[in-house]
Amino acid sequence: MKKIIALLIVLALCVAFAGCSKSEEKADVKGEGVMTYAQYVAAAIDSEVVVETYVQAKQSWWDNKATFYTQDKDGAYFLYEMPCTEEEYNKLTKGTKIKVTGFKSEWSGEVEITDAKFEIEEGSYTASAFDATSLIGSADLDKHANELVAFKGMTVEAYDESGAAFAYKNEAEKTDDLYFKASKDGKTIDFCVEFYLTGKDTDVYKAVEGFKVGDKVDIECFLYYYNGVNPHVVGAAASK
Repeated sequence: MKKIIALLIVLALCVAFAGCSKSEEKADVKGEGVMTYAQYVAAAIDSEVVVETYVQAKQSWWDNKATFYTQDKDGAYFLYEMPCTEEEYNKLTKGTKIKVTGFKSEWSGEVEITDAKFEIEEGSYTASAFDATSLIGSADLDKHANELVAFKGMTVEAYDESGAAFAYKNEAEKTDDLYFKASKDGKTIDFCVEFYLTGKDTDVYKAVEGFKVGDKVDIECFLYYYNGVNPHVVGAAASK
């Protein structure tokens, strides 16, 4: 009798795990008409695109439009000023899966989706930062555009001729975006602490205000572009 009960338990567990596998597999299947990330990358600028992606961070909401950093396991999508009510914006928490229909656009080197509409779907995914340190200065870095990435062991450089480690977009009031440069093995990246994403009261903003030239730092950021690589910083700390 004990053997029969044990066998039934094993069978029940097998069925349960099989069900989970099918559920996870189904979650990875793209809906009808939805592009893979490779198809999105290959699509022409100004063409209509349809993607399924997951909210990773929210930059801003204003006048019923919102800007999002989103990503799936294959790549990332920057959604610029997507029509969105404040109520919808509050529902789009980190990890939320959405289907987005819009147009692939480019502005100053940043590839994004504009004039978009969205639907919330079942599923959740939160990306881990990809260590892109070894790709600085390489064309392969572009393959991770808009992704959450990390640059480790960076050296803070003088931002301008004043010798300061960073600069404010609004120097008069010491506020708005922060800018700084950091390098690794002689290769430098210009970083931006985007005020609407990580404002003056955030730990990130305060950490960068404490930078000194020569500091060794680890940076976590969304790989944004503005006339070249110009990541939006979401994490900054002394190198471990």
